[in-house]
Amino acid sequence: MPNLRFTEKALSDWMRGQADASEIVISSRVRVARNLQHLPFPLLATRQQAEEVLKRLTGIPSDHLQSFGTFYTVELDHIDPLDKRVLVEKHLISPNLANESQNGAVILSEDESVSIMINEEDHLRIQCLYPGFQIRQAWEKASSIDDKFEEYIDYAFDDKHGYLTSCPTNVGTGLRASVMMHLPALVMTQQINRILSAVSQVGLTVRGIYGEGSEAIGNLFQISNQITLGQTENEIIDNLHSVVLQIIEHEKNARTRLMNDSRLRITDRIKRSYGILSYAEVMDSKEAGQRLSDVRLGVDLGILEGPSISVMNELNVMTQPGFLQKTYGHEMNTEERDIYRAKLIRETLGKR
Repeated sequence: MPNLRFTEKALSDWMRGQADASEIVISSRVRVARNLQHLPFPLLATRQQAEEVLKRLTGIPSDHLQSFGTFYTVELDHIDPLDKRVLVEKHLISPNLANESQNGAVILSEDESVSIMINEEDHLRIQCLYPGFQIRQAWEKASSIDDKFEEYIDYAFDDKHGYLTSCPTNVGTGLRASVMMHLPALVMTQQINRILSAVSQVGLTVRGIYGEGSEAIGNLFQISNQITLGQTENEIIDNLHSVVLQIIEHEKNARTRLMNDSRLRITDRIKRSYGILSYAEVMDSKEAGQRLSDVRLGVDLGILEGPSISVMNELNVMTQPGFLQKTYGHEMNTEERDIYRAKLIRETLGKR
């Protein structure tokens, strides 16, 4: 069973697809949280109860999910901490599942577009990922997989409140829909705070690349719904969809303004970043994120001919601490990682 293959490739197969607005929306994600009836939520469960949840959820016949592809189960207790970290960096599992779960596991589809987490904050979290702006498609697939599980499992459900979850903010639909957006022009033109403030007024929230509590490195922002109670799933998806369309327009307008008003400065900044990435001997993750953001913008604006967006997506994962150590085969301190990060970027850009 090729479990470790999931930690050996930086770019998941699902990320290689082409999609609408992919120069601004990197990916779309839907996550559905569910719990089993008559069993304590993971935070209160004994190890024996968590084991029962694991057995029941992994015991669903594999042919039941066959229409969604081939799936593999990875039990977190059976892999080393570095592999867990890489799975987090690829957004296939949450930091919580990697670090704090008991009898935690993930059921992954071959192309890594579906990630079914077991014994995270909730018993079951179904995650579907799509490239670009495909939030409706992600929801349709997550909903279909949820239906398959519900044929075998009785969920914790209340007629008044809906699906019951560990965290009150997930009660109701249990649905968290999000898009990862690259918004460098809004940051450069100092419009980002105004835009993000407006987003929070319409029931959405903004996080960094690794979710709650993380920093927006490399001008990457995760926009998601904040409320799961009192709205239908379709209302949540429609609200996010319409707001993201507006943000896309704002970012496009900001890019046009930069090219009209500051073409020389923006061209210099982009080419300077490309030069530094091509020759630097030491680079921390924050600088790498910012320089890669500049280069990505340069490719989108036609200032640079390459690297491809696929290579840029790959570098975003390959330069993370866990994946760096996985690539070079040994543990590293911060200083060593900064040296190897620069080396990896130089070699990758040199190949194109």
